[in-house]
Amino acid sequence: MAGQFEVVTEVDRPIEEVFAFLADGENDPKFSPRVEEMARTTDGPSGVGTVYTSTVKDAGVKTRREFRITEFVAPTRIRWTETSKNLVTAEGGYDLEPVSEGRTRVRLFNALNGHGVGKMVAGVALNAARKDADDFGKRIKKAVESA
Repeated sequence: MAGQFEVVTEVDRPIEEVFAFLADGENDPKFSPRVEEMARTTDGPSGVGTVYTSTVKDAGVKTRREFRITEFVAPTRIRWTETSKNLVTAEGGYDLEPVSEGRTRVRLFNALNGHGVGKMVAGVALNAARKDADDFGKRIKKAVESA
């Protein structure tokens, strides 16, 4: 395992609204510029077992990714794991807590894992993610507040 990055941000929206926005993985391209496409591939609303597929571009290379929601506790907790077979994969989640009426603290984290030769590049990917973490939090805040 390469390691983990995380970011905490506060969003000026009630926890239920923030949770609903983040629970819909199709919103990811609104705050993650590396995600070019995201689609739910299972029927029904988001919950445990929901699968999303995406096309992402990292360091000029496009890859297809598949994620499955593994834990879904409205309105405070979402966990996912990547099920695709890429050189570097992620698992992570969101923790949400109300700060005050209409304001929510969001913690996002991702653990990156290298596989095969991906073990050599996972550290580079992790460093890039850590460097971008604060901006990632700002993009989440802006996207949720603009929705």
